[in-house]
Amino acid sequence: MVRARCLAGLLLVSLASSASAQTADRAPALAPAFPEVDRIFTDYARAGHVPGMAWGILVDGRLVHTGTFGVQDTTTQAPVTADTVFRIASMTKSFTAVAILALRDAGTLSLDDPAERYVPELARLAYPTTDSPRITIRHLLSHAAGFPEDNPWGDQQLALTDDQMAALLRQGIPFSNPPGLAYEYSNYGFAILGRIVAAVSGMPYRDYVRTQVLDPLGLSATTLDAPAVPPGRLAHGYRWEDERWKEEPPLPDGAFGAMGGMLTSLRDLSTYVAWMMDAWPARDGAEVGPLRRASRREMQQVWRAAPALARFTPTSGLTLQAGGYGYGLRVSQTCAVGHMVAHSGGLPGFGSLMRWYPELGVGLVAMGSLTYTAWAPRFDAAVAALAKTGALRPRQAEPSPALVAMRADVTRLIQQWDDTLADRIAANNLYLDTARERRRRQIEDLRAQHGECRADGPFVAENALRGEWVMPCERGALRVSITLAPIVPPKVQHLAVRSSTTTDAPTPGPMTCVY
Repeated sequence: MVRARCLAGLLLVSLASSASAQTADRAPALAPAFPEVDRIFTDYARAGHVPGMAWGILVDGRLVHTGTFGVQDTTTQAPVTADTVFRIASMTKSFTAVAILALRDAGTLSLDDPAERYVPELARLAYPTTDSPRITIRHLLSHAAGFPEDNPWGDQQLALTDDQMAALLRQGIPFSNPPGLAYEYSNYGFAILGRIVAAVSGMPYRDYVRTQVLDPLGLSATTLDAPAVPPGRLAHGYRWEDERWKEEPPLPDGAFGAMGGMLTSLRDLSTYVAWMMDAWPARDGAEVGPLRRASRREMQQVWRAAPALARFTPTSGLTLQAGGYGYGLRVSQTCAVGHMVAHSGGLPGFGSLMRWYPELGVGLVAMGSLTYTAWAPRFDAAVAALAKTGALRPRQAEPSPALVAMRADVTRLIQQWDDTLADRIAANNLYLDTARERRRRQIEDLRAQHGECRADGPFVAENALRGEWVMPCERGALRVSITLAPIVPPKVQHLAVRSSTTTDAPTPGPMTCVY
C-alpha cells in the first residue's frame, strides 16, 4: 500500500523573489532518485512494523515528491494521505522558538532577559553554585539552562494544567549543570518558554502560535488541539508489541504543549520547512511570513555546542560531524553535505523528522505512527541516493561587484604584468607578505610554463569578497584565488596563482573540508 506522487511545480508558499530557488529547476535532475527514496522508506516501514507513514522531498522551496504508506487507523484501514495529521512531538520546539523570536523582534522581550522576569516561580530556584548566572531566555532556547535531560519524563507531562505546572515550578528544579555551561536537552525548559510567550503576549500560548505563526503561514491543518482534527484525517499512534500493534492512548495538550504538543500534516509541515529554507541566502527583497529572514537564519545557527560525532560503518567509512543546538533546531556540519538543520519528534505512538540543507536547497520531512519511528538512518540513505544523481550541488555565493572587478584586474595582471595595475589592486599588506618583484617573477614563470592563458574559465565565489577561478592556458591551466581586504574600496589582501592540469570548476567552499 505505497503511494508516491511527483509534485514538481507545486508551490507551497508564495516566496517573493525566493533566493532559495537556484538558476534552474533541479527537480527533474533529482527525480531519478525518488523511486529509491520511496524504497528506502517503504522497506523500513515493512521491516519496522510501522502502521502508517508519509514523507516528502523539497527542492528549492517546493515540495516536489511525496510518498505514503499504510493506514492511519488499523481498525478502519483508512489509508495515509499527504493530508493525514500526525503528532510531531518535539518538532513543536521550533514553532515555540519562532514565537519567542517574533516577540523579541517586536521589542517586547530580550533573549538575555532573566526568565524569572516572566515566570516568577523561577526566582525561588536553588541554583547549584553561588556563582551560577540566572537562567535567561537564551539559555532555555538552546538547552543550556542546566536542567537535566528529561525525555522519558517530559512526554508524560503534556496534560498538566497551568496551575499544576505553577505548583511544579514552586517545588523547584534540580540542576545537572550550572546555567550556561553545557548542552542538555530539556523539555521542561521549552514548556517554560511557552509560559513566557503567554506572559509577554497576554494570550494563551496556543492562541498566540495559532494567530501569529500558523495562520499567517496558511498552516490550516496544524494544531495543538488534537480533538479539533477531523477523525477521518487523524493518524492513530501504535507500538509493536507481542507481534501485534497496540494503540497508544492519545496524550492531551496542556501546559507542556510548547515542548511537544503539536499535530500537522505532510503538506503543512512541508510549507513550514520551505519557509525556513527560504531564509537562505541573505538578500534584499520583501519578507514573507511572521518572522524576518534574519531571525530564521539566527534559529539555524549553533548557539550551544554539542559534542562532535564520529561514526564508522562498513559502507560509509568514518563520518565526522560537528554542531549543536540553535533555537528550537539542531544544527550540524559535515564534510559530505555541509550545513544541516533538523529536528526530530518522538512520543508514544509517533516519530517524525524534518531536515534540510541550506547550502544545497534540499529538504526532507517524514512522519510515522509507530512509537519513536526511527528516521535518521533512512534520511541519510535518501540523501545519498539524491547525491548519486549529481544534481545535489551547493548554492554558489553571490560575488560583490568589487570581487568581480578585482577578478578581471588580477586576470589582466597575470596575462601581462603591469606595475601600475599591480599597485592599484593591492592592499597595503600584499607586497609586505611577498615582495612585488617576487610575485611578478612567480607569475611570469608560470606564464612561461603554461603559455598564453585566457580569461574565460569557471569562477566560484566562496563569499562576497573571496573567490577562485580557472584560466585555461595553451598548456594546462592556472588556478587563481583572491581575498579582498576589509577596506573601502576593497583591495586584494591575498593572492595565490598555481599550476593545474584541469580546467574543472573549483570546488565550492561549503563542500570543502580541511583536516
